[in-house]
Order: sequence, then structure tokens, then C-alpha cells
Amino acid sequence: MPFEICARAVMRHRGKILVCLSKKSGIYFFPGGHIEFGEAAGEALKRELAEELGVKLKKFSYIGTVENIYEENNELHHEINLVFDCAVDKAHNQSQEDHIDFVLLDDKEFTKIMVLPLALQKSVIKWLKNKKTFWSSETA
Repeated sequence: MPFEICARAVMRHRGKILVCLSKKSGIYFFPGGHIEFGEAAGEALKRELAEELGVKLKKFSYIGTVENIYEENNELHHEINLVFDCAVDKAHNQSQEDHIDFVLLDDKEFTKIMVLPLALQKSVIKWLKNKKTFWSSETA
């Protein structure tokens, strides 16, 4: 069973939220990715956003954690997502990677689509309203 720890970004600009869209699967997810062994979560977040968006992240703050246990290709996966609010001074949605696109969504659009993991999307929707640090878990 693969176990992963990820750093995820909630990037907002002028009332819109940036999400990734997998070109292959059509699945939406939050920017960010795996934390390498020995790498600090903040450094992983900066690295992932530089790789995905070509952005140099300067300011971010921890907002919550989401555990996600899911099945993919008949294999159980377990990930812990450390989630950060990321301040951006302009809209960044130009992908630096061939396999993903980025989409800016207003709050209404964000609540109508499915962003994986669902527990993370639900936690972010609540956080946008109350700004309270969150913990949630989603299991297969």
C-alpha cells in the first residue's frame, strides 16, 4: 500500500480558486504534490508550484490537513495532505507540465464540480467561510 505525504495549495485570486485538471482523466485536484523524504512541507510546496506553474511562492500559511485513503488500479493508497493558503498577486494558470491544465473557478463553480479528494474540497469550502483550521478524513 503506497503511503504519501503531500503539500497542497489553495490559491486564490480576486475571488477565484485555482485547481488542476488532469488532461488524461478529467479529474480536478488542488495544485501541489508529494513531499520528498527529508524535504520540509513548505519547501515541497514551493518546488511543486514552481514545477507546475512556474510561480515563485513567497507567502503561504497552513490551513489544515486531510487524510485520504483510496483505491486506484486495485491498489489501496493512503495520503496525508498538508494544505496551505497561498497568497498570489496575479492569476497564474499557465501550466508548465504537459499532463495538466489549470482552471480559475469562482466560488459557485468551485462548489458545483468535483475536486479530489472530496474531503479536501469540502474542508476548503468550509474554510473559505469560517477561516478555521481543519482536519478531515476520507476512506475508500
